[in-house]
Amino acid sequence: MARAQADAARVAAGADAGAGSPAPATGAPGIVAPAGALGGAQVEAPRRRGRGAVSNAAGRFEPAARVRFDDGWQSLEDLPPFKTEVTEERARAVITRNQSPDIGFDRSINPYRGCEHGCVYCFARPTHAYHGLSAGLDFETKLFVKPDAPELLARELSHPGYQPRVIAMGTNTDPYQPIERQYQVTRRILEVLRDFGHPVAIVTKSALVARDIDILAPMAEKGLVKVAVSITTLDPHLSRLMEPRAASPQRRLGTLQRLSEAGIPAAVMTAPLIPALNDMELERILDAAKAAGAREAGYVLLRLPLEVADLFREWLVTHFPDKARHVLALLQQMRGGKDYDSAYGSRMRGEGPYAWTLGRRFEIVARRLGLDGRGVKLSTAHFRHPKPIGEQLSLFD
Repeated sequence: MARAQADAARVAAGADAGAGSPAPATGAPGIVAPAGALGGAQVEAPRRRGRGAVSNAAGRFEPAARVRFDDGWQSLEDLPPFKTEVTEERARAVITRNQSPDIGFDRSINPYRGCEHGCVYCFARPTHAYHGLSAGLDFETKLFVKPDAPELLARELSHPGYQPRVIAMGTNTDPYQPIERQYQVTRRILEVLRDFGHPVAIVTKSALVARDIDILAPMAEKGLVKVAVSITTLDPHLSRLMEPRAASPQRRLGTLQRLSEAGIPAAVMTAPLIPALNDMELERILDAAKAAGAREAGYVLLRLPLEVADLFREWLVTHFPDKARHVLALLQQMRGGKDYDSAYGSRMRGEGPYAWTLGRRFEIVARRLGLDGRGVKLSTAHFRHPKPIGEQLSLFD
C-alpha cells in the first residue's frame, strides 16, 4: 500500500505525466504562479462536496494564477462552498457548425455553457477559459444560459437559403443538466424543431429528457428524433465520483426504457471508456441497455484535451491512488505516449493493442445484441416553414 501511495504521489507531481504534461508549479506561499499551474489550486473537500473536479486553477489565457495559502489565521476555513451561479448570455446565433470528418453531424446546438453534472472527464471543460474562468470547479458552478436560443433558432431555420440536416444536441454540454428544469430552453428548442419538422439527435445523461416525451414521441413518428443515453458505469459509487450531479445508472436505464416504450428510437453511449476503471463493464452495460430497449450503441475512449488531462490526473490520484499509475499508463499507450492525441480518426478510439481489443470487444457484444446496425436514419422530408399566426394556409397545407 505504501508503494501504491508513493507511485500516486509521483503521478500527481508529474513524474509519470508523459509528454506535454508539465508538473504542477511550486514556490513560496503567496507568490503569483504562471497561469494554468495547479499548485495551490486544489480545493478542500467540504467546499467542493457534490462536485467532480478537485481544483480550480486559472484559465490558460489568464496572465497569472493566485496560489492559495493559510496565513496562520485559518482564513481558508472561512471560504464558502462552491454554489451554482447562472449568467444569461445573449448570442447572435445558436447553430454551431463544424467540419470534423470523424463525427456524424455538421451542426449542433448548445443552450448552456458549463455543466452542473460535473463529469470530471468532460472534454468541454477547456471552453470555460474563453470566459476567463477555470476548467475545474468554475466549469461546474459558473454556468451560462442562452434564454433566447429558441427565437434565434427559428430565425436561422427561416432563412431562405437554409438546408436542413440533422442537428445534434448534447455534444458539448448536457442540454438536460439540472438548470434546464428552471429555464426550459431545451424544451422550447424542441418545440421549434417540431414546428419546423426538423430532425434532431440528442445525447444526455439526464432522466429529465423523459419530461419531453410529449414532444419527442410525435416527432419520432415522423422520423425526426432519436435519443442516446450515456451510461459510463453500472456502479453507483463510481458514477457519483465521476459525474456527481448526473442521474444514477439505474435511472438512466429506466429512462432508456421509458423512451423506448414511447416509440422514441433510443441508443446507449458507453462514453467514455477508461482503461482499468470502467472498461471492464462494457459488456454488462450493453446487456443492460439492450434489456431496457436500446436499439443501437456506440463508444468513445476517454479524451483528455488541454486542462482536462491535469484535472483527471488530480481526480484519479485523489480517489483511486492505487490505480492511478496503471490507468494513465494504459491511456498513454493508446495515445502514442501522450495524454491525448487530437488526430481525426484516432481521437475517439485510440491506437495500439489495448485500443484494438476495446474495439473488438465492443463489436462482438454489439453484434450479439443486435446493436451494431447503422441506426435510425432521420428524415428531412418534413421540413417546412410554419405559417405565422393569422396567415391563411394554402390549399395543400
